[in-house]
Amino acid sequence: MHPHYRAVFLSDLHLGSKDCKADYLVALLKNLHCDKLYLLGDVIDLWAMSKRSHWPASHSQVLLELERLAANGTHLLYIPGNHDAPLRRFCGKSLNNLALARRGRHTLKDGRVLLLTHGDEFDAAVCLGRFETLIGNLGYDVLMWLNRLCQGLRRRLGLPYWSLAGYLKRRIGKAQAAINRYRQAAIAAAKQAGCDGVILGHIHQPALEHCEGLLYLNTGDFVDSCSFIAEKPCGELSLIHWAETQKVLAQSGAESLVSAA
Repeated sequence: MHPHYRAVFLSDLHLGSKDCKADYLVALLKNLHCDKLYLLGDVIDLWAMSKRSHWPASHSQVLLELERLAANGTHLLYIPGNHDAPLRRFCGKSLNNLALARRGRHTLKDGRVLLLTHGDEFDAAVCLGRFETLIGNLGYDVLMWLNRLCQGLRRRLGLPYWSLAGYLKRRIGKAQAAINRYRQAAIAAAKQAGCDGVILGHIHQPALEHCEGLLYLNTGDFVDSCSFIAEKPCGELSLIHWAETQKVLAQSGAESLVSAA
């Protein structure tokens, strides 16, 4: 039996990018049952698509699954990010169970309110100059290329998904310092908005933490960590690593969604 969630938060799917783990997304969405689904930006990677066309059938299937969820009563809120920023001109519009907004709020079962945003507005807090940003972007491209090579080798060896990119990022001191500054900026925005916490994406670094008395939640992404945030019917928040869930399913032979929380 598939678990039911009050809310699910997804970000940084990067459909249209060769790094998107669309197969994992399709498997997740096919088994997903939730009242509300929040898409917190970079769902469609218009940056990547402007450089190179990459849209396999699995990427279309993700959109079809999202459409199915909306048709079946799930309320979708889409907050465009920096990679799908042209869609921000449609913010304030809604169609059936889909609405677009620049920011949003979600009230947890216990009454606490979370600020919802993509998170690119906090880039200035990381304080990178043009040169550092360029080097960082080039470094990230190389890192994701290495990650793809690693996954290709592991598939041929019959090994489950493992993120080389995530492993390396956790061990780079400057990356962790930048993430800390980013988190502080997000917490400050939540305080200013009068919220009890913030949930966002953008930096591809999943987290479920308490910071300065507030909740800091980062969904992660579906190009590297394959993670998302979910609120259970009881109100408990969980950070779920879907790739690990899929490994459990493969080992057990089951076909239903198993919570990794």
